Amino acid sequence: MTSLPSVEDLRLVDAVARHGSLGAAARELLITQPSASQRLAALERRLGTRLFDRDTTGARPTAAGREFCAQAEHILDHLRGIGERSLAAAQSRTVSVGTLPSLAGTLFAVLDVLLDDVVVQPEVEHGPRLLEWVERGALDAAFVTIAGQVPLARGLVVTEVGGHDLVTLLPQGAPSPSGAKRPYAGQTVVYCALDLAADVLHRRLAELGAHVRRGATAESAVRAARERRCAAVVPDMVAGWYAAPGDRIERAPVRGRVTLSVVSRSPAPPEVLGVLPALRERLAKGNVHARPM
Repeated sequence: MTSLPSVEDLRLVDAVARHGSLGAAARELLITQPSASQRLAALERRLGTRLFDRDTTGARPTAAGREFCAQAEHILDHLRGIGERSLAAAQSRTVSVGTLPSLAGTLFAVLDVLLDDVVVQPEVEHGPRLLEWVERGALDAAFVTIAGQVPLARGLVVTEVGGHDLVTLLPQGAPSPSGAKRPYAGQTVVYCALDLAADVLHRRLAELGAHVRRGATAESAVRAARERRCAAVVPDMVAGWYAAPGDRIERAPVRGRVTLSVVSRSPAPPEVLGVLPALRERLAKGNVHARPM
């Protein structure tokens, strides 16, 4: 395809799909039927496939047409709301905040409470991409765990939110690590590092005898460990968030510390800075002090 579909193309396909007729679609769009037919034929040529099977009984979408119609409906619904959303943004205090998938659920829930009179526009992505967006001005602030592990662009400021040690969460029925040199020998261990130390953590757990499995997110790591009745190695705040009655939280045989920071352009958004003390407290509420092994 050599060019993007226009809004008129999307409206035409949407109308044809709804009415099942090119003529009815043309009447809705206030254009002639020959004009509608020519426009649809030109779109199909650009796409390289037919969108509708047309005969004297009407127009029926092909497989490609059904997919195009679904996408057109989604885009048109989004376009219809642009004006309303833009007006709402102009009339309210708004801050765009990003974070990584493992933190999104808890972080945005807390920010929603703390920033009660501010509209938070959330973005969920991995750390490097979030930092790029902050640098370009597409994000006001990003809560990341890699600020101390990568070079940062000039003009970005880093404010530490809190440091969190790795712990072992042991669901009910999971065996504790032994005191031997290979404390995880013969055991499955699920982990989530949250930062760029994941490969190092994987290797260190394997050296301790573990059958290592990497969780896609912090929550999925804990859930997988619970299903398998095995250990999960995660930052202490994560263990506190997702611990269930009967779980045990112990100091991890591997050492590691994750530092959560908020990165923004200078000056940092006052809305975010103003709630950082309360945010630290709320994020740490789930922390459980690991007992010595």
